[in-house]
Amino acid sequence: MPDGTLIRTIRDIPGLIAAGLVRAGEGAALEQVAARYAIALTPAVTALIDPSDPADPIAAQYVPHPDERITAPDEHPDPIADLALSPVKGIVHRYPDRVLLKPLLACPVYCRFCFRREQVGPDGGVLSETELAAALAYIAARPAIREVILTGGDPLMLSPRRLRGILAALEAIPHLESLRIHTRVPVAAPSLVTEALVAALATRKALWVAVHVNHARELAAAARAALARLVARGIPLLSQSVLLAGVNDSEAALEALCRALIAARVKPHYLHMLDFAPGTARFRVEVARARALHRSLRGRLPGHAIPTLILDIPGGHGKVPAGESHLARGPDGSWRARDPWGDDHAYPPDRLRAQDASSAPSRRGRG
Repeated sequence: MPDGTLIRTIRDIPGLIAAGLVRAGEGAALEQVAARYAIALTPAVTALIDPSDPADPIAAQYVPHPDERITAPDEHPDPIADLALSPVKGIVHRYPDRVLLKPLLACPVYCRFCFRREQVGPDGGVLSETELAAALAYIAARPAIREVILTGGDPLMLSPRRLRGILAALEAIPHLESLRIHTRVPVAAPSLVTEALVAALATRKALWVAVHVNHARELAAAARAALARLVARGIPLLSQSVLLAGVNDSEAALEALCRALIAARVKPHYLHMLDFAPGTARFRVEVARARALHRSLRGRLPGHAIPTLILDIPGGHGKVPAGESHLARGPDGSWRARDPWGDDHAYPPDRLRAQDASSAPSRRGRG
C-alpha cells in the first residue's frame, strides 16, 4: 500500500510512476493514452491499491493501460447515443418519462471503462446559468417527464450551494415525481460528502442516490462513513456496478460486493454489461459467462442482494435485462423451472384444470 504521504489527486503519468502504480518503461505508451483520456486517482482510491499486485482490481479500474490506444471495430465514442438524444445542452432524453441532466462533465476519478470517456475530463465545465436555465425550461415544458436523473460527470462534485440551487429548481416543477443522483463520490472522494453537502440534498421530492461501486474493497471505512451520512438523512441508496474482466468477474468477487453493499445499506440495483466505448475491450465479459455469474448469485444471496444484469443496447435503444430466465419451455412445450442450483423441474401449464375452472367464482354482474 502507499505510505500515506500522498495528499493530492494523481492526474498524470509521472505521478503514477512516482506512486509506484506504473513502471517507468510504460511511460511513453501511457502518455499517448493520457493525451486522449483523462486521468485522476484520488488519495482515497490510491490508498486502496496494492502496487505489488499486477492484477489488483482497484488499479485495473483507474490506472491507464496501453491497450486503451486500441479501438475495436464495434467500439464507438458515444456507444449509447447520448449526443444524438440531447435536444438541449446538458439534457439526454431517451425515455418518455425521464431525462438525464448533466450539470457538469468532471469527475473525482476517471474510470478506464467509462462510456462517456470521450466527453468527461477535468476541464468539463459546469453548465452556465443560461445553459442550466434552458435545460430546466425543457423539463418544465414537458409534463410527461416524471423523473430527472442528475449525472455527468459527477453531480456531487458541485458545491452544496450550487447543488441545492439545482434541486430547488427541479423541486419547483410540479409534474416531477422523483429525482435521482448518480455518483462515484462516496467511494472515490468520500471527504466531499460533508454534512453541508448532505443537507443540500433535502427536498420534498423523492430523492434516490445511486452509487457506482464495482468491488467490495472500494467500500472502505471512509466510504462506508460517507454512505452512512446519506442514510442518516433518510436518503435511499442504490448501487450501479459494471461487470468487468479482471475486477469482479468471479462468483466470489460478485458475492462479496453484494454483501458489502447490503451491509452499507445500499440496495444492489444494476450490474451493467460493459458499454462498447473506445479502448475498453480488455474489460469485456462474454454474455454466456456474464449470465452464468449472475445466475450463480441466486442461492448464494438473498433476493434483495441480487442486482439485475442489464445491458444498454448500443445506439441509444435503452436498457434491457440481460440475464437468463429461470422459467423456460422444454422441447415438448411444457414449462420447466430451474432452481438456484441448476436443476430443472416441471411447472404446471398455463391453462386451468377443468375442475378448477368449473369451481372458479363467476365475475358476471360485477360493476
